Amino acid sequence: MRAKQYSKRRLPPYCVEDVDRFGNVRVYLRKKGRPKTRLFGTPYTPSFMSAYEKALDGEPAANTKHVVKRVSWRWLCEQYFRSPEFNRLSLRTGSIRRRILEATFEKKILPERSCLGDFPFAQISRKIVVGLRDDLQSKSEASNARLKALRQVFKFATDREFVAVDPSHSVKYFPAKGDGFHTWTIEEIKTFQKYHPIGTQANLALALLLNLGVRRSDVVLLGRQHVKNGVLTFKPQKTKHLSDNELKLPILPDLQHAFDAIEHQHLTFLITAFGKPFSAAGFGNRFKKWCAEAGLPHCSAHGLRKAAATIASENGATERQLMAIFGWRNSKMASHYTKKASQFALARDAMRLIEVPPSDSGGTLIQKV
Repeated sequence: MRAKQYSKRRLPPYCVEDVDRFGNVRVYLRKKGRPKTRLFGTPYTPSFMSAYEKALDGEPAANTKHVVKRVSWRWLCEQYFRSPEFNRLSLRTGSIRRRILEATFEKKILPERSCLGDFPFAQISRKIVVGLRDDLQSKSEASNARLKALRQVFKFATDREFVAVDPSHSVKYFPAKGDGFHTWTIEEIKTFQKYHPIGTQANLALALLLNLGVRRSDVVLLGRQHVKNGVLTFKPQKTKHLSDNELKLPILPDLQHAFDAIEHQHLTFLITAFGKPFSAAGFGNRFKKWCAEAGLPHCSAHGLRKAAATIASENGATERQLMAIFGWRNSKMASHYTKKASQFALARDAMRLIEVPPSDSGGTLIQKV
């Protein structure tokens, strides 16, 4: 067997995913000169990599499909993967959540116990959930994502009365490190526009992201077909499963100027160098390159959405108005921005109250200690 270290890409080389009619994700090895081989288990786990390397060597594949017990954590997760709650997630979110949960199957609960995948889900305690969270404590975002996934499975389980108590309910998230993606400043926006003038795809991308506050998964789909009578109407991809998720946003003058400079007649506003629509991931990578070219390597597409929310809130937008613009389903995110804006506005108006009164001689009165 190869003693080889593989880079942790999403799947090992030559592996592909396929989704069956039940929504289950299957992994296959597809390499020229080798038969298409089904690989069972979670990518990068020892059992998976052993089967993977045997398949690369052309050895006949043994049916190593895991026997799933109805009482096990693996069984519960598979029921969740087939549920309406899971299938309402976007394709990207569902894929990420599935990988997070499948990665827990190989975790040892205690050194002498079996892996969590075979462990009875009814016996999973708060202590075990805390351990799974703390296992990734050096990466707070990954740790919180795992805890969120566990909570969703146990919410599903309690709703179906598979378990009476949710052991993840009182487990707290780790505090986020920093404020996530960098929020663009006005100066950075102007720097980008100066380097990428109107008429370029980069300038158009910035205009769309800033003036509409859309996500990259939406901006790559927008085109002339979404515009009518000065209003752009679309359904955000993140909440496309909801019947009332349609957003109608007026086109601001700056965005209209960018539209007027478009020379191509393609279906989407943003196109690649080959005249094709971007994928969401491809656009994110391309936009990062545009930022780097403008001397802004720390900036990103999502940072413009944050900038738009910040500008709107500092100009007096209410929580309800922010929710209407950005398509937020509750006031949690809107409240975050309005509170920051309120703090700045209050501080700006109150700073004069800590000014030291001038002395009679015209200088600042400083008391000697």
